Amino acid sequence: MTAQLIKAPPTKNTLLNLKRQLRFLDEGHSLLERKRELLTRLVYSRLNEYRKLRTQAHGAIKLAYHWLSLAQLRMGNRALLQAALGIEPVLDMKILPRRNLGVEFPSVTAKLRPLKPVGLLGTDPSFDETRLHFAETALLLAKLGEAEMSLGRLISEQLKAQKRVNALKYNIIPRYQNTIRFIENTLEEEERNTLFQVKVLREQQRI
Repeated sequence: MTAQLIKAPPTKNTLLNLKRQLRFLDEGHSLLERKRELLTRLVYSRLNEYRKLRTQAHGAIKLAYHWLSLAQLRMGNRALLQAALGIEPVLDMKILPRRNLGVEFPSVTAKLRPLKPVGLLGTDPSFDETRLHFAETALLLAKLGEAEMSLGRLISEQLKAQKRVNALKYNIIPRYQNTIRFIENTLEEEERNTLFQVKVLREQQRI
């Protein structure tokens, strides 16, 4: 399908303006294409990281619940709940905004705190193992959340860049190119007509 022409008078001034705008659009298209390529590479890089973290988190969750089941069997639910009361957070976390290629997403910094012993009678070593594995799981889930959110925003920005590149390549730039060719042909035709009229006038003057 041929791109439509831009509504503009077929004059030399219009032609110069359209050519100048076309150069600007070509430069914009090149920059957007470069951004799209960089975003695509970044998406694939983050996708591999996300898949790796998701696998690790899935394994950590299974292991943490395995130890929780052992603690429940050895201590009972009531003793387990009493031991869990008043336990301090085991994770220090900071969330700060980060920007990459114009895309902003949260940057999560997290680290484990040393586990403090629980001074209660009737606790089992499996309780400390459960605490440790759930703390490690929380750390992985924090990193997974960052990876998932950043990946989603990068994919969204990559799709926007792709739409803009396609709009420029298949719609906007062809309209300018077709309009420029149309005006050039129109001006050449007018020039030929003018030269023909001048030639006719000169021949008439000779008679």
